[in-house]
Order: sequence, then structure tokens, then C-alpha cells
Amino acid sequence: MPHNSPPPAACPCCSGRTYAECCRPLHRGESRAISAEQVMRSRFSAFALGDAEYLLRSWHSTTRPARLRLDPAVHWTRLEVHRSTGGGAFHTEGTVEFTAYAQRRRGGGEEAAVRENSSFAREDGAWVYLSAL
Repeated sequence: MPHNSPPPAACPCCSGRTYAECCRPLHRGESRAISAEQVMRSRFSAFALGDAEYLLRSWHSTTRPARLRLDPAVHWTRLEVHRSTGGGAFHTEGTVEFTAYAQRRRGGGEEAAVRENSSFAREDGAWVYLSAL
């Protein structure tokens, strides 16, 4: 890589990896999440990037809304994962507890935090979001 090239963009999910090696392959359908935590991180990145299509694709069919409108005034800034249960290679269900931080693009930019414990399940072999607990 030439020394004057910009560094690769960090993934919005705060994994410490680049977007290209972390969430982008999931968003593009090039790979599937291998854990509940990975699909949760990819969903946070989708919120941060405004990818409503991926959010709907990664939502369980029994709880998925017919459509999803993202608020363009909300800028998702960072994610902290606190703990997860199940959700691995040999599980069919899992939970992930996290805090997602956001700022309003207008009106002072005060940071807000949403803490949630989410439920995930496998559907047709893929990890998907089921519901908030």
C-alpha cells in the first residue's frame, strides 16, 4: 500500500477490524454471521450506514416489520457489547446485551444511549434478530 493512501475505514460496529473485513461481506450477502454477536454487530453497522434492506433481511420472519424507515437525523456512533449467551456454532438461540450510542445530526448533537438485551435465533441456518428482551 502506498504511504499516501488513506487508512482502511474502521467498521462501525467497533470490532477493531475494517468494514471490508468485518460487516461489509454480511451486508453484501457474501457471507453469513457465525454467531448471534456477529449478526448483532452487523445490524448496528447497518443502522450506522442506513442499510434498511440488510436490517430487514437479518430479522426473523415472525417478528420482521413489513418495512423499515430509518431516521436520517440519527447518527449511530459506537457500540459496546456487554455480554452474550448461547449464539455460537452449536446453538440455535442466543442473546446479546449491548449499548448503542447515537447523536442527532442537528440540534446540538447530544449523545444518547440505548441499552438492550436482544434475542437471536437461527432461521434457515442463518443467525437473525428475533426481538428485544
